[in-house]
Amino acid sequence: MTAVLVVDDDPHLLKVLRITLRANGYAVVTATDGRSALLAATQHQFSLVVLDLGLPDIDGTTVIKELRSWNTTPILVLSARHTSDDKVEALDAGADDYITKPFGPDELLARLRALLRRVPETSQEPVVITESFTVDLSKHRVVRDGKDVRLTPTEWNILEILVRNPEKLVTQQQLLTEVWGPAYVKDSNYLRVYMAQLRRKLEPDTATPRHLLTEAGIGYRFQP
Repeated sequence: MTAVLVVDDDPHLLKVLRITLRANGYAVVTATDGRSALLAATQHQFSLVVLDLGLPDIDGTTVIKELRSWNTTPILVLSARHTSDDKVEALDAGADDYITKPFGPDELLARLRALLRRVPETSQEPVVITESFTVDLSKHRVVRDGKDVRLTPTEWNILEILVRNPEKLVTQQQLLTEVWGPAYVKDSNYLRVYMAQLRRKLEPDTATPRHLLTEAGIGYRFQP
């Protein structure tokens, strides 16, 4: 089932969107502000994000930029802002489409179907190949030099998040939240230990890693 994150601070509209999308076969998770939306995006793998720009805590454009720093999920903006400047700003920030309020359910569903068609089905469970190792996401298998690499569940979870977002910066907070939970968001020592273990298992030279890169003080990046 296609999972959709719907972000809007209007409880009536949120209820209508939830009912409409579920009736058309979508699994729906909702959020009423930007921070809740970003947290949900680290905890679930969504096929689509439907986002209002006028949120009570942080502007929707900021949410788009933050998502785009580590996530490639298609984003459809819903907004009461009708000016071309607002649309351009949202699209430049990384949104894939823009629909102004009020709108009909048929138009919304058509826009969502169009966005889904742009995403190749094979990208959901790819085989990621580097010069040093191969990751088969569907089989949960890592191969290096022709031999299977044994990873712990935690090591696999970290590696999977990184390889699903190639060349994208994934922050420490995002990794900690998704792998260990929100209570561990400040425990960056966990990440350093596990990243060192992953490098020992996967990198030809752990002193100068080529694929599992550190962005000092911010997070990590997977370089294929």
